[in-house]
Amino acid sequence: MNDNERNGLQEIIDKAISDIARTEGDSFELDKMNLAEFSRRTGLSRSRARTLKARGFVVAPHGRCGMRAATTVISGFEGIVNALLSEGVTNSEVVFERIRGQGYEGGRTTVKNYIAAHADLVPSKRRLAGADPQASRGRRFSTSPGESYQMDWGFVDVEDWTGGMFRIACFAMVCHHCGTCYVEFFPNARQESLFIGMIHAFAVMGVPECVLTDNMKSVVLRRDIDGRPVWQADYAAFMSCVGFKTKLCKPRHPFTKGKVERLIRFVKGNFLAGRRFCNATDLNAQALEWCAAQSGRYRRAVDCVPADEHSAACAPAASVLAMTHELALYLCPRRRISFDGFVSYEGRRFGVPYWYPGRECRVNRDGEWLHIYSDDLSRELAAHPVTWGRRDSCCDDQYADVQPVELPTAPVTTVIARLEPPKGKPGFDKFDFEGRL
Repeated sequence: MNDNERNGLQEIIDKAISDIARTEGDSFELDKMNLAEFSRRTGLSRSRARTLKARGFVVAPHGRCGMRAATTVISGFEGIVNALLSEGVTNSEVVFERIRGQGYEGGRTTVKNYIAAHADLVPSKRRLAGADPQASRGRRFSTSPGESYQMDWGFVDVEDWTGGMFRIACFAMVCHHCGTCYVEFFPNARQESLFIGMIHAFAVMGVPECVLTDNMKSVVLRRDIDGRPVWQADYAAFMSCVGFKTKLCKPRHPFTKGKVERLIRFVKGNFLAGRRFCNATDLNAQALEWCAAQSGRYRRAVDCVPADEHSAACAPAASVLAMTHELALYLCPRRRISFDGFVSYEGRRFGVPYWYPGRECRVNRDGEWLHIYSDDLSRELAAHPVTWGRRDSCCDDQYADVQPVELPTAPVTTVIARLEPPKGKPGFDKFDFEGRL
């Protein structure tokens, strides 16, 4: 019972007592008041009336008011929630998903109440003073199914177990019509990583008519005097190979491709919040599961389930990615073989057999294995298990076992004889006192 309820009950009790006192006149005594009449006027039970009489008809708070249970449904999970709050994770859905995987059986409301009660654990955010809350208003355009995708890069810092920091790149692509998303992580945002991410996304979502992106260095070099984009040569060849067009957004105007901008923000605030992973393969596997889960949920903004809408409308309108030999070259970037027989890929070195005569080869990482092919992809040279360690990974036949050998310069005339090894056991000769051995 809160204070307002107690105050209202006290008013009812005081009014009932004053009415009874007015009726009985001078013979009224509070200690001898008729409790039956009091219960009839107030609507309280006889036992409650007796309790109030013992307290002088004063409403007091409950005896257990303000007391809390020693253990609740969230007990035992405070450490996980506090750790997420200290990292700035305040999304109750994220916290709920994390602790539910650890055995939490409560509901979301309990998690929201706990986050609100422990807001002091969240580090303060830096705010920009004088920011205009309402700038010029824009309007996002809409497209038909399979017409346009949006793509962009995002970056996040990773702290390893030794305390060191390094940065990884997040490639994101989203269907402009339904919102189906694809996310993949790379150690860098080089052009070869962009091509690999786009091919993987097209294999899952289909090839659209055009891709909407900003002015990336790996996409466009500049604009000519008429304002037309001058494409980067390798990217222009990639567009011709896959069969799609590219539209550039207005500089410093992210609202044009706001879906992918919001997707990257959502990945950082939902998927990456408190995320733990072993290596890039593990992180990308978790990202695929997360994308499938998000695409399978109802979206109020598009009024549909993105996965269902994409399979029903967008995928039939988009073209199927045909894996040709020319396209396979983009999945296997070219690498130059060093003087000691190694190629560098994703910050690590892998060995190449010595009998390969070429100076360059192609590399492709498929899950936990890294495959090294010849420059024309006609032969696989070696396959390395990706240990994600900094030590070089050698392969069989990486170095030829050829040591310098001296040959005779004159005819050999000296001949010596070699005896047959003894058949007995010379070690027991000292014990042969009678010559039996």
